[in-house]
Amino acid sequence: MYRLSPFFWLPPLFWSLTAQAENATYQADPLVVTGSRYQASGWQLPFSVNRIDAEQATLGKPGVNLSEALGSVPGLVVQNRQNYAQDLQISSRGFGARSAFGIRGIKLLADGVPLSSPDGQGQAATFDLDTLERIEVLRGPFASVYGSNSGGVIQLFSRDGEGPPKLSLDTSQAAYGTSRTRVAAEGGNDKAGFIINRSHFETDGYRDHSGAILDKTFAKLTLYPDDVSKLSLSFSELDQNDTQDPQGLTWAQVQSDRRSAAPSALAFDTRKTVDHRQFALNYERSFAAGTWQSTLYSGTRQVIQYQSIPVGAQTPARQGGGVIDFERRFHGIGNRWIQSFDLGSSLLTVTTGLDYDYSRDDRQGFENFVGSTLGVKGNLRRDERNEVTSLSPYVQAAWQLGKLELQAGLRHSQVEFDVDDRFLSNGDDSGSVTYRELTPTLGASYALLPGLNVYASWGKGVETPTLNELSYSGPDNSFGFDLQPATSEQVEVGLKARLAEATSLQLALFQIDTDDELVVESASGGRSRFQNAAQTRRRGVELALESRLSDTLRANLAYTQIDATYSKNFTSNGRLIESGNRLPGIPARTLFGELAWQPLDWFSTAIEGLYRSQLYVEDSNTAKTAPSYALFNWQARFEQKLGAMTFNQVLRIDNLLDREYIGSVIVGDSNGRHYEPGPERAWYVGAGVQYQFD
Repeated sequence: MYRLSPFFWLPPLFWSLTAQAENATYQADPLVVTGSRYQASGWQLPFSVNRIDAEQATLGKPGVNLSEALGSVPGLVVQNRQNYAQDLQISSRGFGARSAFGIRGIKLLADGVPLSSPDGQGQAATFDLDTLERIEVLRGPFASVYGSNSGGVIQLFSRDGEGPPKLSLDTSQAAYGTSRTRVAAEGGNDKAGFIINRSHFETDGYRDHSGAILDKTFAKLTLYPDDVSKLSLSFSELDQNDTQDPQGLTWAQVQSDRRSAAPSALAFDTRKTVDHRQFALNYERSFAAGTWQSTLYSGTRQVIQYQSIPVGAQTPARQGGGVIDFERRFHGIGNRWIQSFDLGSSLLTVTTGLDYDYSRDDRQGFENFVGSTLGVKGNLRRDERNEVTSLSPYVQAAWQLGKLELQAGLRHSQVEFDVDDRFLSNGDDSGSVTYRELTPTLGASYALLPGLNVYASWGKGVETPTLNELSYSGPDNSFGFDLQPATSEQVEVGLKARLAEATSLQLALFQIDTDDELVVESASGGRSRFQNAAQTRRRGVELALESRLSDTLRANLAYTQIDATYSKNFTSNGRLIESGNRLPGIPARTLFGELAWQPLDWFSTAIEGLYRSQLYVEDSNTAKTAPSYALFNWQARFEQKLGAMTFNQVLRIDNLLDREYIGSVIVGDSNGRHYEPGPERAWYVGAGVQYQFD
């Protein structure tokens, strides 16, 4: 039964906030565009949206993983797997917690360009944190205004080149053979701006067989043709060659040697190579009647991945082998018109738009052995063309009526999968399936006081299967064209308050009911079959508090409690999963806190703490849970100015108390290799110099 304890203190908290907010004075609220699609104060919007600026996200941090920047956002679970072959694990109110690799069920955007493919599978590694201006994180019902597979939205924005030209060089060394070097140039004026950034990262990894080398390039040119228009051209590149994959461990292996790799990873030399390149164009122009915004993008992605599927398991006719080899070409366009109508005592803003996204994979599968030699490319076992197309028109409206603001949205999502099987000796898996869903959203907020808003919102969402989930979910490991999308209904109520000039609080309560949740039907031979079998319910409370305690001291606090359970019996891998079982991969409680102190212009220091409750790792809830843990990290930053040059140094220690913990879990692994241990105490030192021209 759901524990209602967090709700008992809401009435006294509400009256306390009312008393404080009534006499408070405030600074201007930071603006966001995520959710509403036009610049608005996040405090006035009837949904949960957080903004993290570059300074909070990157200063004193390695700048390698998105997980470094998102700890202060409630509702998010961000797990650095210490495995660059599989990317981060990110879930939002439980959406995406089951993802076996990459990010699934959460919409990732960078400068308006999807980092998620049309089927909902995304990768965070392609974004360059060195060029970050801000991150906006949207949770709750209004995430569905971004289409299918949008249980939450994480939108990253790169900065525009501004001011006199400057050159930067940074280098760092860290534990476990980790190093990083970055060189950058940027600048601009009222006519144009530019940024060029290049970084090289390599590590031996905390665990055996977890080495990685990542090279990233980002370039952006921003043009201002006149006072009412802006054009941005950008290029990004990721080269990730032979990144080792240590895989998960069983609990017995964790107890024996937490830094070890799975034996199968060593036997098959599991590894992954990624070459990703992307071009994007953003154009915005203001007219007397409104604003036109357009985004175009195109790119390629090549992946070769060596898996550890046993030799004997590759004998079935429709088994695709143990080596994945594909080349993806993708492109898309997003257009929207934003228009405001002054109705005298109220303001109505209407946004209409159309998003189109397309990807095509030329995909092959090969055996991962030749004779008795493992971990090499063998005979062809799969050859097909996979196309995914997404087309989504939408309309949103915001009506400001004094203290009351109403928001509504309606989006029609259409996602089409088309498979052309060219390897016919084992049967023809060609075919297509199209998913269509209409997702409405409604919300309202009311300003009880100048610094106290209450709000409520409701919406429906849809989550289609990914290509990976469809691939072997049909009869005899064929393509699963009968799988249906999961549909959800969300309700959220909350408040946003300014308690004083420099203190803000957000509180949200939510409930999410999902039908036809995609779950594992069976798993064997390294392949999982999926089914629509489950109904789930997620209820929770989120609390975020930010405060500048003094001119030199700043504090952040984020707390999440979520009760995520199955609400219908189903069968998985031949076992009955009963109603009331906990959803794996979703901690019941998460607490993050940060205290930052800057007593001098040239010195700052901060300490942060993270608590996470235990994690269930599979649907029956009988396997060993990943234990709860608490971690503390510390960092200090120094800066010196000498004429046109600025020098900086960073010292950081993660896991200050040297705790042993499980950093992330692999949900439902058929071999029981659920656990990915996090690193012990780890040091990091960095130094940089910047030269600014006159």
